[in-house]
Amino acid sequence: MWCGFGKSSMIIGAACVVTASVMISHTTFAARQRNYTPEEFRAVLRGLGYNVKVTNAPLTDEETKKAIREFQTGYKLKVDGVAGPQTQDFAATIVQILQGNLNAVLKPKTPLPRDQFYTHRTEELVKEYQKKNQLEETGIANLALRQKLDKEAKEIINQPATKPSPKPTATPTSTPSPKPTATP
Repeated sequence: MWCGFGKSSMIIGAACVVTASVMISHTTFAARQRNYTPEEFRAVLRGLGYNVKVTNAPLTDEETKKAIREFQTGYKLKVDGVAGPQTQDFAATIVQILQGNLNAVLKPKTPLPRDQFYTHRTEELVKEYQKKNQLEETGIANLALRQKLDKEAKEIINQPATKPSPKPTATPTSTPSPKPTATP
């Protein structure tokens, strides 16, 4: 092995460190990229308030490309109508934040996993939040709803933890000492 510990060359040691660093950074970067199926990405777009039909057809129809361009414009991404890695990663992050905020505000019995998918369960909790706030129950987390939810979640998260109040301890009471009785 060329990175053996028996070699004393600093150059070989440095090469080993650099090679290992490059391999780790490539692995980390690859793990961050999202790979949605067309159906999953359309579900995310629809769930975030963009007008698309959820199908598994390629993301090349004009309706979907228009929704992708609107998403990219709204989040100041490169506007090309293509759901590339940057667009998918950004969408995934938004869904994860939404899921975390729903968990914090609604405190569901079974919390949402913080993943990249806008599932039926996510939609159900969005409807629950809409009902709680007397909004139309669409299951769509448009920008206005996400901003309201984000503000509410921040207030909950930033509240100081309630400290238990100290319980009063029993105060010792003096017991009367026996009085000496007079002897006749």
